[in-house]
Amino acid sequence: MDIEDLQSDYESMTVSIARWMQETLSHLGVPEQWIEYVKLIVLLAIVTVTVYVLQLVVRKILTFVFHRVEKITTLSFFGYTINNKLPHYLALVVPYSFVRGAIPIVFYDFKGLVSPLIKLTDIYLVFMVIWTVMALVRSFGDVLQEKPAFKNKPMRSYFQVIQIILFIFGAVVIYAILTGRSATAFFAAMGAASAVLLLMFKDSIMGFVGSIQITTNDMVQIGDWITMNKYGADGNVEEITLTTVKVRNFDKTITTIPTYALISDSFQNWRGMQESGGRRFRRALNIKYDSIRFLTEEEIEKFKKVDGLAGYIKEKQGIYAKLNKQTASDLPLNKHAITNCDLFMQYGSITCAIIRI
Repeated sequence: MDIEDLQSDYESMTVSIARWMQETLSHLGVPEQWIEYVKLIVLLAIVTVTVYVLQLVVRKILTFVFHRVEKITTLSFFGYTINNKLPHYLALVVPYSFVRGAIPIVFYDFKGLVSPLIKLTDIYLVFMVIWTVMALVRSFGDVLQEKPAFKNKPMRSYFQVIQIILFIFGAVVIYAILTGRSATAFFAAMGAASAVLLLMFKDSIMGFVGSIQITTNDMVQIGDWITMNKYGADGNVEEITLTTVKVRNFDKTITTIPTYALISDSFQNWRGMQESGGRRFRRALNIKYDSIRFLTEEEIEKFKKVDGLAGYIKEKQGIYAKLNKQTASDLPLNKHAITNCDLFMQYGSITCAIIRI
């Protein structure tokens, strides 16, 4: 049986259903002038309920199958497909086929609406394919982000690039559906508007270039603490998209930075300090020169009881005793001795070491 025979059988079935509906409504006492509208409402209700039931049943079956496959294979990919609604989008295929086939039957008495409605369903199919492909891409991206090499990479920006490409191809297909022309005519028409398109997608193009450079040079990762005074950003990077970088500041406010600004402007990344396990402070400490003095024997004995200073004091006393034997002068200023400033600096270094640990 070829396609022409199938089409003729389908048309005969459509005519038979339409006549049966008309005869049934006439027997029920529906006025002749209202039969077309009542038939349309009844068929629309039947199609709506059928589509809802079909989509629900198919989605439940696909979700159950994906869950079972995930448990059997222990592959997280199938779990991510459920989170990204892949069963929901795949379940729309059966209702789409049913609706496209039901349009000539439902609108048998309104033949002028059949062709536009079929085109609308075909356009809906284009979006359905885009949603399905994006659900698959996001699922693969979630699997990749489980790997250490991709964990902090800006995968979302690449997903947005793929989404833009899919929508461009979808726009070409929709143009072909609405006009009946080939895709080459669409690209010929878009050639004249290329300058306008470049202006419209300027931020997206620059953001895409910026995200590639950021990833290649490992300049910023998700979770990094960055400071960018120009935009008032001082906090952790939460999200890197095609056009913006979201930073949660330490006061819990959120700052958005253009992705390309991380390439064109300067910023400070504190990742190196965080990975080192410590932080070096550079601060000016003012000390009055007349407050520096030699410690007395009583003070030295008292400070020997402080943890961390006893060993330092004994070491210095031994060194200074040897140096003082070589000095012939009896003046205190010509001899080596421990000062209060020595112990202050030693105590400060001990405290910093404890804080770093």
